[in-house]
Amino acid sequence: MLWAKCVRTALGGLAAVLLLAGAALLGTAAALPDTFYVSAGEPLTVASLPWVKEGKSRAGAAPAEAACTDKSRNVTLTVLGVPVKTVRTVTAAPRFVRVCGTPFGVKMFSDGALVVAFSDRYNGFGGQNPAKQAGLQLGDWILSVGGYTIRSNEDVSSALQAGGGKPLRLVYRRGGQQHTASLTPVLDNASGLYRAGVWVRDSGAGIGTLTYIDPETTAFAGLGHAVSDADTGQELALLSGEIVPVTVTGCRRGEVGSPGELRGEFLPGSIGTIQSNSATGVYGLYTGDCSALELLPAAHVQSVHTGAAEVLTTVTGSKPRRYAAVIERINLTSAEPNRNLLLRITDPALLEVSGGIVQGMSGSPILQDGALVGAVTHVFVNDPTRGYGILMENMLPPDS
Repeated sequence: MLWAKCVRTALGGLAAVLLLAGAALLGTAAALPDTFYVSAGEPLTVASLPWVKEGKSRAGAAPAEAACTDKSRNVTLTVLGVPVKTVRTVTAAPRFVRVCGTPFGVKMFSDGALVVAFSDRYNGFGGQNPAKQAGLQLGDWILSVGGYTIRSNEDVSSALQAGGGKPLRLVYRRGGQQHTASLTPVLDNASGLYRAGVWVRDSGAGIGTLTYIDPETTAFAGLGHAVSDADTGQELALLSGEIVPVTVTGCRRGEVGSPGELRGEFLPGSIGTIQSNSATGVYGLYTGDCSALELLPAAHVQSVHTGAAEVLTTVTGSKPRRYAAVIERINLTSAEPNRNLLLRITDPALLEVSGGIVQGMSGSPILQDGALVGAVTHVFVNDPTRGYGILMENMLPPDS
């Protein structure tokens, strides 16, 4: 009986070990992206997961277009010889970019008018809110009213007055889907104008940090996250925009529970046009002179590792400088593409001035081993010395 009990105990322990090992292998597989980009002749090693090794590989499918020069292969990655995931590796030429770290001003006009608040309107029948009655919600984008295309606050008012109080066809966008409704304005006693009981926003402006400029195409990228409305958190739908030079005039130091902020002045002139506002940053064409900026390779995700790094940012004037930092954690498969890196500022000079990461530093390049590995995107409100960053491979355009 004792022997049988010992066997059962041993088998139970073995089963527990196997379950833990299986869970570890599944976790490793989930931490690996499906595709890696590598330089010609470069074996696939993942610096942030050093226990993962390259196993057998086989040639990938032939490219669909003869003009395609990328070569791919399927690689089985293993842990202690046990296969965990088969990934695709694509051979691509290294990308070199001009690294910035300079402050820039963003001026954007949206495609439509964003609903940011409601306000009841009063007439002989009491308080009414036509916008709410039509089904509008905070964060909706008004695209047209009564057949009039909406591009600004003034367009909304003009469309309402033109309707003369009649029911108007309302077209709006919510969550990427377009909807229609009927909106009947009310005559406001105070102003004598027809109102819908809604406050809207048609533009946005702010200060951020420019990340890189492609020396061949003059394409730029900055921020590492989208420009969003401060009240609703909605990503601004871009109609047009430009970037302008900025000089940093001050820095409100970050404290626990209160994020800091760069303060600056927009300078005359334009240095580029904005073409895209997306989850990974603001993109466009740079029209200034970037020849003096340092040219560095953009790192592949597998070469980024925990440990010493630098942040290139500007906390006074318009010239950036490097500050010491540490990459504490790397997530190659984060559901949020701009939260791949956990970064901690260690440089005493930057900690003294800003307390760590502050608003306005978004887009500041993260450098490691002589390469551009990412950009700062968020600060932790309860610990301004730490924040998130985006991997540079996520910030580069897909076709680059």
